[in-house]
Amino acid sequence: MGKKVAITGLGIVTPSGIGKRQFWANIKAGRSFIKDIKRFDASRYPSHIAGQIDDLEEYSHVSPRLLRKIDIFSHMAMIASELALKEAEIDIQKEDPDLLGIFLGNALGGWLYAETELRDLYIEGRKGVSPYMASAWFPAAPQGQVSIYYGIKGFSKTVIADRAGSLMAIGYARKILNKGKLNMILAGGMEAPVTPYALLCCNTYGALSKNNANPQSAYRPFDKKRDGFVIGEGAGIVIMEGVERALRRGAKIAAFVSGYGTTCDGEDRIEPSSNGEELSRAINMALLDAGITPADIDYISLDGLAQDIWDRSEVKAIKAVFGNRAKDIPVSCPKSMFGNLLGASGAIDLIITILAMEYNLIPPTLNLDEPDPAGLNYVRGKAKEHKINRALIISRGRGGINSILVVEKGREQ
Repeated sequence: MGKKVAITGLGIVTPSGIGKRQFWANIKAGRSFIKDIKRFDASRYPSHIAGQIDDLEEYSHVSPRLLRKIDIFSHMAMIASELALKEAEIDIQKEDPDLLGIFLGNALGGWLYAETELRDLYIEGRKGVSPYMASAWFPAAPQGQVSIYYGIKGFSKTVIADRAGSLMAIGYARKILNKGKLNMILAGGMEAPVTPYALLCCNTYGALSKNNANPQSAYRPFDKKRDGFVIGEGAGIVIMEGVERALRRGAKIAAFVSGYGTTCDGEDRIEPSSNGEELSRAINMALLDAGITPADIDYISLDGLAQDIWDRSEVKAIKAVFGNRAKDIPVSCPKSMFGNLLGASGAIDLIITILAMEYNLIPPTLNLDEPDPAGLNYVRGKAKEHKINRALIISRGRGGINSILVVEKGREQ
C-alpha cells in the first residue's frame, strides 16, 4: 500500500472553460460545448465535430515570440501549469529546481505546427521549414517547454499510452513522490487533435461519432443509440506534493491521491477484451493500493468511449468488482459535454472529480436517454447532489490499456 499524495493546485483548459471557476460553472450546469469544426474545412471528414477552445489567447501569459516556436498543445499545457501553480500558491523561484518534476500524458503530439511546416517543406523546400519544427511537434515538447519556462530540472517524464496517458502520468508521479525523489510534481496531460491531419488519424480509428448534424447530442456514452465518441482539445495539470510538505506550508489540499492500478488486456492491438477481466483487476489493484474496499467508493468517473465493446466491458468490470453495490454507486461521464481529450482525458476527469467532491455535486452524463448496458446508477441529464469522500476514476486506451486512480476528499488548513 502506497502513501497518500496531496493535490494542492488545479489548472484546467478545456472547451467548457479555462480556469476552474468558469469550467465548473459550465460542467455543473450540464452545458454542451461540442460543435461543428470551422477553423479549417473539415466537411469531407466522416466526423467533423469536436470540443474546441476559441479564446486561448485571452488567458495566455506566454510571449508572442515564444508562441511562434511552439505548438498549441504546449501552449495549453503552459496555461494550465500557470493556473495550477497560482492556485497552489507556489513561488517556484523559491523551490529547489532539482527537486521539481513534470509528468505529462499525451497521445498525438503537436500536429498543427507539424502540418504547417511539412506543407512549407514541399512548397518551398528545406529553407521554408522553421528550425523549431524538430522541437515543437513531438509528444514530450510540452514537458520541455514547461521545464524551460519555470527552470524545472528534476526527474520528469512524458507518458504515451493513448487515452490513458495522463492518468498513468499522475499515478507514476505519486510513486515518485512516495519514494522521496522529488518535492513537487506538475502532473497531467494535454491534447490538440482539432487539426487536419490529427482529425484524419482520429477518423481512421473508426470510433468517432458521425452524427454531424446534431453535434451537441452526438457523444452518447452508455446510450443505446451511441455511435462513437467526439474528440476535444485542452489540458489539465495538477500540483502534487507530499502530504507533510503541504501541511507544513499551510496549503489547501484539494484532494489526496491514495491508490493506483494499471493492467493491459493483451488481446488486440486496438480493441479491449470484451470480458472486462483485466479492467476489473486494475480496479482491485487500485483499491488494494489505497487500503480500502469497494464499499468505500462513493462515485465512479467513467471512461465512456461510446463504443459497444468499450462501454459493455467497462460495465462488466464495475459489476464484477462492486457486485450488488454497482446499481447504487453514482457513476457519470462528464466528458460527454466537451469531448474526449484523448491523452489528457484522465487528468480532466480527475479535476472534475475533485470539484465534485468539493461541492458535493456529481456532474451528469449528457445524451444518456436509454442506458445500454443497464444496471449502473447513471447520473444523467442534470447534476445530482451527493456527498463524495472517495472516488474511482477509470481511464482506458487502445490495445486494452487500463488505468485506475483512487482519489479522496481533501481538506483546508
